[in-house]
Amino acid sequence: MINPTPALLDSLYWITLIAVVVSSASGVLKAGFKQFDLFGVIIIAIATGLGGGSLRDMLLDHDVFWIADQRFFIASVCSAFAMFIAARLIAIPPRFFLIADAAGLATFGVAGTLVSLMAGAPWLVASFMGVMTGTMGGIFRDILSNEPPVVFQSPLYATVSWGGSLLFILLVQLDLDTTIAAITAGSVIFISRLIAIKLNLSLPRFRFKS
Repeated sequence: MINPTPALLDSLYWITLIAVVVSSASGVLKAGFKQFDLFGVIIIAIATGLGGGSLRDMLLDHDVFWIADQRFFIASVCSAFAMFIAARLIAIPPRFFLIADAAGLATFGVAGTLVSLMAGAPWLVASFMGVMTGTMGGIFRDILSNEPPVVFQSPLYATVSWGGSLLFILLVQLDLDTTIAAITAGSVIFISRLIAIKLNLSLPRFRFKS
């Protein structure tokens, strides 16, 4: 268990805020492919930016983070508005969605693991909570967009998130400063995801023997 010091809680707040903003933005970009209206875009952004952390908090029997502090909800909505307007003013490459999605995966993966450790969850459970926090928002986004979830068919996605979460826990156990450990693990998740996309690295797919 990690002692929730004021400095650590402050770091967690900013990591989570960044995660909400970039994940909500990725939701807007994905919704843009479907040409949803403004309300639909906002709903997709909220589901993407707040969904994974909501499920994590409910399983940990915590107050849901964006209900306890509505600034996260406001950040999600503002991110949706900003991206909605930006897409009308500048040309945004379609693949930019993957960069924003990878950033959300990295920041939420670390934040989810940290929250779970502070709640006293065992290390393996905490690492999976990080994966769930990082991926469930994207799953909700894709389901609402009537598409198969990216996490189940894309180059290494949840795998790199779980690896990064485990790395974060290892670095903390080695007494590395928690903030530095979070930045290191988050960077590993982000870079690994982009490399997996670039090289099309994925796990073996299920097949029946013919």
